[in-house]
Amino acid sequence: MYLDAQGLVALWREGLLAQKVLRGRTRGYRHHPQLDRFKAQPDPVASIARYLRAVQEEAERRGYRFTRSKIARRSGARVMAETRGQLDYEWAHLRRKLRRRSPEQYRRLAGVRRPQPHPLFRLRRGPVREWERPAAL
Repeated sequence: MYLDAQGLVALWREGLLAQKVLRGRTRGYRHHPQLDRFKAQPDPVASIARYLRAVQEEAERRGYRFTRSKIARRSGARVMAETRGQLDYEWAHLRRKLRRRSPEQYRRLAGVRRPQPHPLFRLRRGPVREWERPAAL
């Protein structure tokens, strides 16, 4: 819900690529660190499908048409635990991008201190995840 149009489209494309990787249908992108959060799930494909469904629903809410049929027809994904430190890291990263790319969206989000996670994730205390390759913020 916090992404600008460019970020939402990029998330959709990257999510579809991640789904392809998790289904074993591509060689590239296999070692992207954020894939580890899905690979650790009992059914990684169901988890990425649930993730993509929420992205598609957000796009639809905004009037975009992301093709739902591109999402794997898998269900049963569990809610995934994510750390507050990871969310805070990703939030700072997004705000830095928006400041340059979409100043209007950046200003709209200025008052958000505690962003809500993607609906698939439930927050717990903890630091930035070990698979993250943090850049200096």
